Amino acid sequence: MDVILLEDVKTLGKKGQIVKINDGYARNYVLPKKLGIEATAKNLNDLKLARKREEKEAAEELAAAKELAAKIKECTVTVSMKTGEGGRTFGTVSTKEVAEEAKKQLGLDIDKKKMKLDVPIKALGNYIIQIKLHKDVTAELTVKVVEK
Repeated sequence: MDVILLEDVKTLGKKGQIVKINDGYARNYVLPKKLGIEATAKNLNDLKLARKREEKEAAEELAAAKELAAKIKECTVTVSMKTGEGGRTFGTVSTKEVAEEAKKQLGLDIDKKKMKLDVPIKALGNYIIQIKLHKDVTAELTVKVVEK
């Protein structure tokens, strides 16, 4: 019997895969536990449509991420910090502060966990922060640290 898997099954395969298994195994284990459904013409068509929809949604997410990356690349966020002698700041600028300033100044809601600081920002100047928007899209945000 051909079965479309609804979940990953260790011994059979991954979700969405069509596998051929024994009738008894299908009727007594896979189907009752809702791990899969019988591969009828209707179910195969539903699977095909679901895959197309998922691909379309993934493409839309990628396009939106690329658009946001282009918008972010043009922008600069200014963060003001208290400083001591020689332009050294008291403390460091964190991704949390950068995310808050980006929301205030640019209206962009960027998750602080997606930002990557190569080195801690401890002095005045311009810095570039990598932001992972999508698994394939990384944006660069320019952060300008100025004296308060």
